[in-house]
Amino acid sequence: MRGKSISKKRIKPDPLYNRVDIARLVNYIMKNGKKTIAEKIVYNAFEIIKEKTKKDPFIIYDQALRNVGPLLEIRGKRIGGANYQIPFPVNDHRRQILSFRWILNAAKTRKGKAMAEALALEMLDAANGEGAAVKKKEDAHRMAEANKAFAHFARFTKRKKAKII
Repeated sequence: MRGKSISKKRIKPDPLYNRVDIARLVNYIMKNGKKTIAEKIVYNAFEIIKEKTKKDPFIIYDQALRNVGPLLEIRGKRIGGANYQIPFPVNDHRRQILSFRWILNAAKTRKGKAMAEALALEMLDAANGEGAAVKKKEDAHRMAEANKAFAHFARFTKRKKAKII
């Protein structure tokens, strides 16, 4: 390995709800360093969810992330001159980032609505197991299922080979 390994950044919890995952969502939405605008989008989306469902918005938010987060993803690997799509399990941090990415992309495609409203509607759809973000997850799982015959190529790629005693 070259150089030093990069340490993970500690993200401070968001000021309103005191949750790190909400702060990560705000940071993911943020463009050009405009954090207050990103915070307004997220907080307004939670207010819209609260008005529409009369429930705690964090229950909807957590359910949406659970429904959108993939368990498997495929990665390309070159073996013997051929490229194979190999299914790999997804760790928790990457699952959260992929959930954010898919929910936000689905919200951006909803035309004619403010971003906060589109984000709220997409989270509601995702919590109910519907919407474009959930479809994206199902497509990823379908691809991983179709390529599970190549899963044996994934062995021993990240960790050292276990010694047999």
